[in-house]
Order: sequence, then structure tokens, then C-alpha cells
Amino acid sequence: MSHPPYAIDELISAKSIAARIEVLAREIHDRFADTDKLVVVGLLRGSFVFIADLVRELDLPVEVDFLEASSYGDGMESSREVRILKDLRGEIGGRDVLVVEDIVDTGFTLSHVLSLLKSRSPARIETIALLDKPTRREVDIKATWTGFEIPDEFVVGYGIDYAQRNRNLPYIGKVRFT
Repeated sequence: MSHPPYAIDELISAKSIAARIEVLAREIHDRFADTDKLVVVGLLRGSFVFIADLVRELDLPVEVDFLEASSYGDGMESSREVRILKDLRGEIGGRDVLVVEDIVDTGFTLSHVLSLLKSRSPARIETIALLDKPTRREVDIKATWTGFEIPDEFVVGYGIDYAQRNRNLPYIGKVRFT
């Protein structure tokens, strides 16, 4: 499948992302300061860069696990049908859990994942999203913590892709079709 030509304009710099993660890590530490271990669940694939940087800033005992959910495929619009492609390896029953999402758009993926994880009886479950597009929300859901609120733009970089490209950009960029 070929994609139309596009350019990428920087929307959020790598320096701004790093500074925001430091602030978010302190807030997460304060919320979970009494935990014996925080299970940090990254939603693949878009969150992998964010989760790596976030856990390095957390001054808490952490365990990292991943869940892969898909509602996009190679497209630019959510299909609104969430599929679990990879489940957690560990158990979360009775444990403190932080779900890490790259971007909350329509809200379908985060809502589906939270419902699934809550059914496994964690002690506490909170969410963090690097990016939030509230104008696109179709499900009443909001992450506990948000890195940046962005307009309704198609973005890439810092782990977020367009058809498996541009994940390696150190910043968040807005895709502009040429």
C-alpha cells in the first residue's frame, strides 16, 4: 500500500517532552509512594519510547509489562474496533498498575483496555497518556495524567507511527500531506 507524500512539522520538541516527563514522574511517585511494586503496562507499539523514558524517571520499584491493542491498522482513523494482539505476561490482581498510552484520541482503545484490566482486580489502576486529543473523544474517558493536549492533527514521532514509519523521531511532529 503506497501512502501520499507528506512532510513533518515539529509540534512538541524533544526537550519539552523530557521536561514534562520529569514533572509527570514526580506526580506518579507521589500517588504511588506507598507501593511495594508498580506494574507499568505499556500499550504497544506507540508507547514504547514514552514508557522507557518514564520508567527511568520513576523513583519507585517498577515492573514493566506490555499489552498490544489495535484500532488503527495502517490507517489514520480509528476503526473503533479494539483488538488485543498481545496480552500481559504477568498477573495484576491485587497489584498497583499504571497504564501508559501514547495518545488518547476517540478513547475506544483506552476504555477497552481499562475495562479488561479492571476485570483482573488490580489494587489500584491509573493511566497516563503522552498526548490527548479531547476534540476527537467519542468515549467519556480521560487519562489520570496527560503529557500534552494537542489539536486534531495527525502526529508521528517519539514512538508514534504512520504506517510503521517515523517512530524514531525524537520529537512529536505534525504530518502535513504535500
